[in-house]
Amino acid sequence: MVNKRELTEDGLEKNFATNTLGVYVLTTALIPVLEKEHDPRVITVSSGGMLVQKLNTDDLQSERTAFDGTMVYAQNKRQQVVLTERWARAHPAIHFSCMHPGWVDTPGVRSSMPGFHARLGARLRSEAQGADTVLWLALAPTAAVQPSGRFFQGDFLAGCEGAPDPPPRAARVGEGLFPFPVIEPGLPWQGGSFARRGAL
Repeated sequence: MVNKRELTEDGLEKNFATNTLGVYVLTTALIPVLEKEHDPRVITVSSGGMLVQKLNTDDLQSERTAFDGTMVYAQNKRQQVVLTERWARAHPAIHFSCMHPGWVDTPGVRSSMPGFHARLGARLRSEAQGADTVLWLALAPTAAVQPSGRFFQGDFLAGCEGAPDPPPRAARVGEGLFPFPVIEPGLPWQGGSFARRGAL
């Protein structure tokens, strides 16, 4: 989370470049390989912060409104959830999910949201507890039979060591989708947009 508007060397707003476009490029590049594997899963670590934002397709680079790093990050995390739903529909051979690890006491939370960290203090989850949901989604047989494309809230396990498969706590986030190009692996950044072929 970058708390002031900064651009990458390619002229992209840094939060969007990292949290949305980076996730999109990596996942899209891996889909052809994943479709050939047994039990392929893609898990995107989103954030419950996305629940405070509706998808805004008109200002993806945060150019038109006053910049608030926390809200831009929340918008990016909403974009990840919407992309996950789209991928799940387009690629049924792969199991897609995204998740919120719960509010975890991490260096990122301490540095990016010091006020939030100070208010919640001891109520934050440990880093180990924050890993329970993503590990369940990656490894549990019962996770793979959940509908693809769901958003899972963290903190549904009492702990992360030896816990049984939890009853899933999932939600569908039905929002309109924003257009992204299909980015071919290895294509360079060209004049303000990636070289593209087709559409997601």
